[in-house]
Amino acid sequence: MPKRIVMSDQAAPPGGPYSHAVVAGDTVYLAGAIPALPDGTRVTGSFEEQARAAFRNLAAVAEAAGARLDQAVRVGVYLRDFADFPAMNAIYSEFFGAENLPVRTTVPVPLVGFDIEVDAVLYTG
Repeated sequence: MPKRIVMSDQAAPPGGPYSHAVVAGDTVYLAGAIPALPDGTRVTGSFEEQARAAFRNLAAVAEAAGARLDQAVRVGVYLRDFADFPAMNAIYSEFFGAENLPVRTTVPVPLVGFDIEVDAVLYTG
């Protein structure tokens, strides 16, 4: 089965030579989404503003791939400051709900210029 590359003008442009998403069969792999607008302008407000922007980008790419975030089976969350973990959890629930949640890994990483990055794997079968 061939893979299908997905790019969306409704999400921030990739920060390097990679696709927004790759669809392989019933699986959608979403690349890391950061807090930026579709024109590439970084969202530099509060952590909450940045987190919502990153999750909106992830959702926009999922939609461009013909999927939804509620189809996520795995989510990765990367935080510059792990003190933002409680705020991230509250915002995460806005996008993924409170039931039938995907597995998730949240790790602190030395992000430069923004506070959060998120990626996901979706199953559409």
